[in-house]
Amino acid sequence: MIKRTVILWLAIMSCLIAPAQKDARLRKGMTITQSTRFRTVTYYLQADSSFNSPLIRIQGNDIVLDFANTMLQGNKTGQSPDTYAGLAVLVENSRRVTIKNLRVRGYKVALMARQVDELVLENCDFSYNYRQHLNSTPEKEDLSDWMSYHQNEKDEWLRYGAAIYLKNCTQPVIRQCRVTGGQNALMMSNCNKAEVTGNDFSFNSGIGIGLYRSSYNLFAYNQVNFNVRGYSHGVYNRGQDSAGFLVYEQSSNNVFYKNSATHSGDGFFLWAGQSTMDNGQGGCNDNLLLENDFSYAPTNGIEVTFSRNNIVGNRVFECDHGIWGGYSYDSYIARNQFRDNRIAIAIEHGLQNNIQYNLFNQDREAIRLWARASQPADWAYAKLRDTRSAGNRIWKNSFNRTSLAVNLARTDSTWLFANTYGEVASWLKQDSLTTRTDSIPDDPEAFTVAAPDVKPVTGVWGTQSRRAGRQHIRMTEWGPYDYRRPLIWRTNPADKGDTLRFDLLGPKGKWKVKQVKGLRILTARQGTFPATMTAVRLPAAGIDEEIILEYKGGKVITETGEDVAAGKTFSFSYRYFFQPVAWQVRWYCVDTARFNPIREEGLFPPNVRMRPVKTEATDQLNYAWWGGIKGEESCVQFLTLAEGEGRFAAGSYELAVTWDDAVRVYVDDKLVLDEWNPALYKFDESPNRRIKLQLNGLHKFRVEHIELGGFATLSLRFHRLY
Repeated sequence: MIKRTVILWLAIMSCLIAPAQKDARLRKGMTITQSTRFRTVTYYLQADSSFNSPLIRIQGNDIVLDFANTMLQGNKTGQSPDTYAGLAVLVENSRRVTIKNLRVRGYKVALMARQVDELVLENCDFSYNYRQHLNSTPEKEDLSDWMSYHQNEKDEWLRYGAAIYLKNCTQPVIRQCRVTGGQNALMMSNCNKAEVTGNDFSFNSGIGIGLYRSSYNLFAYNQVNFNVRGYSHGVYNRGQDSAGFLVYEQSSNNVFYKNSATHSGDGFFLWAGQSTMDNGQGGCNDNLLLENDFSYAPTNGIEVTFSRNNIVGNRVFECDHGIWGGYSYDSYIARNQFRDNRIAIAIEHGLQNNIQYNLFNQDREAIRLWARASQPADWAYAKLRDTRSAGNRIWKNSFNRTSLAVNLARTDSTWLFANTYGEVASWLKQDSLTTRTDSIPDDPEAFTVAAPDVKPVTGVWGTQSRRAGRQHIRMTEWGPYDYRRPLIWRTNPADKGDTLRFDLLGPKGKWKVKQVKGLRILTARQGTFPATMTAVRLPAAGIDEEIILEYKGGKVITETGEDVAAGKTFSFSYRYFFQPVAWQVRWYCVDTARFNPIREEGLFPPNVRMRPVKTEATDQLNYAWWGGIKGEESCVQFLTLAEGEGRFAAGSYELAVTWDDAVRVYVDDKLVLDEWNPALYKFDESPNRRIKLQLNGLHKFRVEHIELGGFATLSLRFHRLY
């Protein structure tokens, strides 16, 4: 009897302590409610387009899921990343769920968690999910690539996809996870008390880590490098609202400690939020940026606006602005290192900020404080808050090899004292509207802060030292080049001459030229990496040039994440196509209160002869306007009519059109693009469409475009499909 009881007790205990399932398999539509260990398998499962129909749903409490490096893959070979769809894994309405060792690629969203407390994601890889097809080129920015994160009350951020999307989650832990080759890595909305440590969210085309209404979170020892778009070295540096860290809309009391966020559009991008702009209250306040690296940003190493924050001990090298702090107040900027920035600290309408113990070296201008003569009339914030540039302290800083240390304009009551200057051409510049600049010390207290209690992770700072400098940002049509595959990169894209210069980059190995069209190569046709190449353009009516190369060497990871084994031949190429079209462009003023071409038949009122306010002949359409068109008269609302002819070799082409607000395109009198309803596009971005065409010989083109007021753009480009 005793023996039977003991056996029964042991059986019961083994059931309690063992996982409910061992070596389980995944299937589409399944719901997981208990702890499970999965077999290591790659599943090719396409998800439904709706985020409410995930492949896998997880619900319950106290669940541990070990996926043992199982891969969920939703894309087909050769599928474009901007067509990836659906949600792979959804965790919802749960507590204490742990997910380990899961790999997901080829979806719009890899993992989403909603209303989950104490979620743990550990050692997961959510790389190579959705990202937009970028339209900017090394030669020219395309404004459709700009993003907007200003609203997320209805999950608007999901239109950009995400590797990890957390909503209404408390105390999540995300550690040692990886996201590369996507657009957005980790996005958090209404999430508090998270601990995000030791992750690598690098080489994405949008955001590394994004916060919206999320507070009291800790981010430490993460690598969020090369989260960037909108950059061409020496041609344009726009960033297009990409960032290592994005902090928006009432996200406060967060700590960012010892992260590396280099080579990103902004290293750190903080904005108080639309509610603060509307009512003057709140903001993204009391965040601590402590001992991070925000270097090599095309735009701002750190942007903090309309808020109160503390920026201490960070490294900010070679950015356009080291810190852009518009409308910052009561903030401490202390013990930071600035080097080689155009302007190290730029604050317009800043109030009672303390700038202390910072080291400035070789910045073109170290500190600029100023106010504009007037505020935008539609800003409630400016009517409800004190927006003077006043009461700022600049003390015990070290200025070195700087053209101008401090520049003040329309600024009142500035304390400048106990600073040191070495090889500074001018230590102070102030305009006639600046008042009460005082060098008498007022004995302020030095700002001190304790480091958070978090386990160190080695190898975060300095990981990009071998790529110091913005010249290492090379944007492809799918995002930043990640140095894991061969690349031929033109280094003089803005040069209008016939000589083309290239860098050849990649893993260790050998390359050789396989095929050349439209060019004559002047240098060697084979070699090892790294290398340079020079070619000259052959005379032609248009430009249709191509260099195809072959590589043999180490392992290659393609831009969509496929592995190419070491020693296997891998092809890579440079292609550029430009077919001039003889355009005649006319612009007309429009008053939609009297006649609205969006709603009415025809472009102009009946029985009215319109005269253009401006005309132009050009071989390409590539326009952007701020504040209307200016010709014989200025027009806030206007029509663009462009008609042209071009001769094309027989083949397949892609017509890419970017516009704002509405456009129609005709080819040989046939309507091929009808985007005449601006109400279909409710976000801030300018839309872009790509249309495939078969062309052969002489073709006629007609473009009709209307701008209803505000920012406007019209761009049309032809691509040759090979």
